[in-house]
Amino acid sequence: MKRFLFYLPLLAAALSLAAPASAEYEPPRTADGKVDFTGVWQVLNTANHNLEAHTGRAAQVMREGRVVPVPAKELVALGAVGALPPSLGVVEGGEIPYKPEALAQREENRENWVTADPEVYCYLPGIPRATYMPHPFRIVQNDDALLFSYAYAGAVRNVELSDPGPAPIDSWMGLSWARWEGDTLVIESSGFNDRSWFDRAGNYHTDQLKVTERFTRTSDHTIEYSATMEDPQVFTRPWTISMPLYRRVGADANMLQFNCVEYVEEMMYGHLRKEPLD
Repeated sequence: MKRFLFYLPLLAAALSLAAPASAEYEPPRTADGKVDFTGVWQVLNTANHNLEAHTGRAAQVMREGRVVPVPAKELVALGAVGALPPSLGVVEGGEIPYKPEALAQREENRENWVTADPEVYCYLPGIPRATYMPHPFRIVQNDDALLFSYAYAGAVRNVELSDPGPAPIDSWMGLSWARWEGDTLVIESSGFNDRSWFDRAGNYHTDQLKVTERFTRTSDHTIEYSATMEDPQVFTRPWTISMPLYRRVGADANMLQFNCVEYVEEMMYGHLRKEPLD
């Protein structure tokens, strides 16, 4: 115990040197002086499973067993690969503030995840889900353009640099435009359809969704990211998620496309074969 107490001040000093205050960090900038977010980024969390805190369990969807709940029959063969890892969650305040009738719809979504989640069908992920899926995404930025390119499903988001007004049509990825709050990049998005989900846990929205994202560089390899969701048809108030984004380096500082559309053709259309497979 005495030896531990002796080393404690040295450990604290080492940690303080290894982690300088983010306020002292000077980020790279584009020619017009704006913070440059160019790079390939990715999360290191399980928010895509469920934004809220949850314990681990054998599968995303369970059913009643003879003694204890067991995985849904479609998931049994996946074993540990199909298990749900535990998470502390990324929702500020802990819970998403659903209206009672909307919460009932979320629970129905959750029970039918295997056949209802748009991710299963390789549909575009929407915002903010595209950010925290388990795939990298690239930000390309200069004085005249801001582009997000996602590995998953080849999704692309061209961010307007001034308010373009209402979206002409609802879409999976919505209409986005950027503004600045000091060195923080703020992106406002709306014009979504009502088909995307926030995660695999059935958390959802309507076509009234508005998302406000904030990106703040905290080091050469990290971005502090948050997104605030507003949808008066589903939620009692706006709510926010937050997480760090990490820059990929070395050979990983690249992005391969995960064009998954062709991978779901058998699931979606295999029954149309003259002689369907078992």
